[in-house]
Amino acid sequence: MSSLAQSPAVSLVQSVDWAAIAPPTVAAVVALGVLVADLFVGDARKALLGWVSVAGLAVSTLLLLPLLDGDRATFCLTGDADVCSYVADPFTLVIQFLVLGGALLAALLSVTALKDARRGLPEGEFWFLLLSSAAGAALLPASRDLATLIVALEVASLPAFALVGIRLGDRKSSEAALKFFLSSVTATAVSLMGISFVYAATGSLYLHQIADRIQGVDGQLHTLAQTGVALTLVGFAFKTAAVPFHFWVPDTYVGAPLPVAAYLSVVGKAVGFSGLILVTVVAFPSYADVWGPALAALAALTMTVGNVGALRQRSTRAYSAVRLLAWSSVGQAGYLLVPIAAAAYSGDPEHSIGSTVAYALMYAAVNLGAFAVAALVGRTKTLNRVSDYRGLYASNPVTALLLAFFLLCLAGLPPGVIGLFAKVTVFSAAVDAGLGWLAVVMAVNVVIALYYYLQWAALLFRAPATEPARHLVPAPLTAAIALTAVLAVGLSGAPQLVLRFADTGLF
Repeated sequence: MSSLAQSPAVSLVQSVDWAAIAPPTVAAVVALGVLVADLFVGDARKALLGWVSVAGLAVSTLLLLPLLDGDRATFCLTGDADVCSYVADPFTLVIQFLVLGGALLAALLSVTALKDARRGLPEGEFWFLLLSSAAGAALLPASRDLATLIVALEVASLPAFALVGIRLGDRKSSEAALKFFLSSVTATAVSLMGISFVYAATGSLYLHQIADRIQGVDGQLHTLAQTGVALTLVGFAFKTAAVPFHFWVPDTYVGAPLPVAAYLSVVGKAVGFSGLILVTVVAFPSYADVWGPALAALAALTMTVGNVGALRQRSTRAYSAVRLLAWSSVGQAGYLLVPIAAAAYSGDPEHSIGSTVAYALMYAAVNLGAFAVAALVGRTKTLNRVSDYRGLYASNPVTALLLAFFLLCLAGLPPGVIGLFAKVTVFSAAVDAGLGWLAVVMAVNVVIALYYYLQWAALLFRAPATEPARHLVPAPLTAAIALTAVLAVGLSGAPQLVLRFADTGLF
């Protein structure tokens, strides 16, 4: 009798694969440790918190290596071991590497920014928020149920709101955080309503179960399921900064500390795109006729609005360099959406998703490099205008050459070979899926982007208007610029390291 009474309780016990969940777990534990340590560390030693955070992110990234030997899963249903909440497959590991590596580079930029702020930024809170956001961002690509997906999304997003507005007494920073918060909360509310509709129609939150059940929903629930799919996509489209959900980007990037803007441009975008891939390709493949055309239209609109916005930036306007990078990131989001849209029409959706991931890896490396150079120039030119970069080669030739290389990669021009190949991969994904019109729109936008990228690059080598200022490069900033340069140059020399994802698939 007692054994019968105990069996239901025993059947609910799940084993945890600690190695699989180690990367986000370590980031979260270090975040809590830094927050507690901040109470006991004096002002003179606050810089130690930054280096502990950098070390924590480095360890989290290295813990991905033991997971390369095969797929792992944990938090699975006891009755069905194939239905799990956390899966460490190749897709998860690549996105986690992008997220944790991007957070590590942003942390290196932040060490210098916090020192320059001279206690204008609260160090303990800053590192806690950055690590917490990174932990949520690392959890998201491994999530295989909608509840975990939304929790990870909010854990990644909520600390980011606070990071944007963390400057004490800065009205511009507070305004940017408020815009970011209000628009994001609205998008989250819409996506939560969509998820509730999907759950009502299918009776499950697990992505693979939803994919099976949503095809055969009762006729009375068909409209409910369609509405749920559409609303869920809206929430994730906001996180990718796709038009018309992009309006928060320029003001947020300008109002936030520059390392936070760099973090949002790469890690925030990776969060949105990985979530969008999971809900479309994994959970809603049978609704490809709904999300395919919608994402194709969003891709065309996003790349066009982003590149036109970047083209309109005046070089003498305050913070025009950051604004140009912000609008550029919107345009790049359009390119990233193209292969996801193509997955709806392609007979091999994994190939299309691999193209997005390959492009995201290229974009992460070179965009963080551009932000690192912007952080360097911003130390002496606080308004960070594009015109402030004139004659940078005369004072910092290596830095100028690297920024020019990063811009050429973003433009897709040699010697930025990885940028060229990544764009060709995305272009071919659209053509192979029969989206010729989208490939044409992309080609036009690439030409538009060439103008403002080359204009900025050419400015670096012009004669300086005034006596060139020497830019002293602190060690953390040197490390960030060097790491991004090694990645960008290395990938241009061996692009197959990234482009193979477009051929082998990730799921």
